[in-house]
Formats: sequence, structure tokens, C-alpha cells
Amino acid sequence: MMDSSVAVSCSNCSVRRLCLPAGLSQADIDRLEQVTRRKKIVKAGESLYRSGDPFANLYAIRSGSFKTVVIAADGDTQVTHFALPGELLGLDAYSSRVHPSYAEALEDSSVCLLPFTQLELLANQVTALQKQIYSIFSEELRQENDILMLLGKRSADTRLAALLINISSRYARRGYSHSEFVLSMPRTDIANYLGLTAETVSRLFSRFQKEKMIKVSGRAVEILDMISLSELAGTHYGYDED
Repeated sequence: MMDSSVAVSCSNCSVRRLCLPAGLSQADIDRLEQVTRRKKIVKAGESLYRSGDPFANLYAIRSGSFKTVVIAADGDTQVTHFALPGELLGLDAYSSRVHPSYAEALEDSSVCLLPFTQLELLANQVTALQKQIYSIFSEELRQENDILMLLGKRSADTRLAALLINISSRYARRGYSHSEFVLSMPRTDIANYLGLTAETVSRLFSRFQKEKMIKVSGRAVEILDMISLSELAGTHYGYDED
């Protein structure tokens, strides 16, 4: 559902320090706001864009969360990313100009639409914005490499621990609690993302809780022992392994 009556203000947005405006002067933010004209509301379970759609916009998440999913030739699906407020969606369509995946809202969410042609023109004029776009693209590549490492070299418990630490650190950067948060994605999506079965994921959550590393209530998670969970993940808390 499109809500074009809602004014988009980067200056007053709660996630501006994590999004494209990060590092821009007020004058440059004002210019970015002229490009960022529209706000889109996406209900839980609805698609923001579909696989095969032409690439026209980047989408900055203002609130809520999304998953991106690739559909293989045989019809199998693979969850490739969980996106949180302040992050951009649609970057993987840049080279081919066609979306290779679809993005589905995990909860009621809102995004800002950034027409990419206009954004590119503005970036050519605003050096700080151009650098920010390059930085975001670089981060996207790093995330893809980390996913390959996560799925290729690690045990099941390490994979889940790494995901929890990753989400914890990302929430912390957004000013939220690093130890208590809600996992908006169902266990089946977590299992698909990690290359595990849903039964294995459920068993690991139970084990982590029994070992007093976490406390689970529905989709709400409280990390009780950050050090042990980080050691199991093979990382230090605060290091983002998107």
C-alpha cells in the first residue's frame, strides 16, 4: 500500500545515521530528500518487489524488517538475508538491472523509495553521498562472502550462534538493546537461511537455553551469556558478521 501523503524527512528519521544520510551535511540531506519523495507501507507477508522485476529503486527500511529470497530453477527457495531498519534493499539488482530475489516483509514495515537513476545523478554531484553508496555496496559484498563462510565451514550450533550475535550487534548499532530483542523471522526461515532443518534449529534454541546462554519466549530472545555465545560463534561481540 502506497502512502504518498506521508512526508519523508531524512533529517527527522530515527535511522538516518545508519542509512544514506550518514555523514552528509544538512544541505546535502535536503537535496537527498528531494529525491526521496515517497514512503511505502508493506504489510507482513507482502512482497516489496518480486524476482524478475526491473530494477528502478533502492529501498531504505524505516521500520520493520524483511527477508530476501532467491528462487532456484527447480523451484527451491533460499533465504539470503534478513534486513533491519536503516538498511537498503535492492542492491543485488544493480548489475543486471533485474531483481534476482524477492523481498518479503516479516512484519508490518515501511520503506523510503529511492529512484536509482536520480540517486546516481545526485551522487555524481555530492561526493559524500557517492562515497556512502560505494561503502554500502562494499558492505553488501562482504555480507555475501560472510554468508558463504557461515554455510560452508561451520557446525550447526556455530551457525545459529553467529546469527544471534550478528542480529544482536546490528540492533545495538540502532540504539536498541543488544541483549533483548524479537526475532521477526519464523524458525523455518532461520533454518532455511542457515542451511539447517527447522527441527535442528528448535533443538539448538532449546540447548542454548538449557546451557543458560539465552532465554527464549516465543520469538523473544534474551542473551544471558554474551561471552559464551560469542565464543561459540567464533567471533567477538560487536564484530558484525552480517
